[in-house]
Amino acid sequence: MQMLYGYLGNRNFLRLLFFVNLFGTIYGYYWYEHQLSNTPTVFLPFVPDSPTATLFFVFVLAAFLLGKSWGLVEALAIMTLFKYGIWAVVMNLLVLLTTGSLTGVGYMLMASHFAMAVQGLLYAPFYRIKPWQFAVAAIWTLHNDIIDYVFKMMPTYSDLAVYMNEIGYFTFWLSIISIFICYYLGVRKNRFTLKL
Repeated sequence: MQMLYGYLGNRNFLRLLFFVNLFGTIYGYYWYEHQLSNTPTVFLPFVPDSPTATLFFVFVLAAFLLGKSWGLVEALAIMTLFKYGIWAVVMNLLVLLTTGSLTGVGYMLMASHFAMAVQGLLYAPFYRIKPWQFAVAAIWTLHNDIIDYVFKMMPTYSDLAVYMNEIGYFTFWLSIISIFICYYLGVRKNRFTLKL
């Protein structure tokens, strides 16, 4: 494990990951372009879930490269990367199960979102999240569910709108799991320090 974390903390690898996530974030916001153009201004920060999650991680990586730790952004990153990474994988599997097929873009989204979830977890031992930062990120994460499923701002994807009640219920519990993971890995078990 020590060797793995030494590799993850390598400055060149962090730079590569920074640019990969930056590109993915830009593409993600572009993917949401149509929905964002029809979203009331007050809800704009809460609609593009996945690119906002990777944007948080871009800031985490920037902080690491500067030799800093921004605990609030780390908490937001691990919660949202895991939550929306797993969410997108499950939603694409649901499309596959209900329609019998999935486009190449759907498979790409599954792979890229699974990678989102994994990278958030892999860097957890480097996070330095304080309890208040954890609490703010947990409120953001649950608040986002309210915006999506109470105010009906959830991402539009394929023909899944008919399952919105079930998806909303699943998403709530996925949020709870993500919050628990952040607490367990990011608040309780800080073990490694980046040496750049």
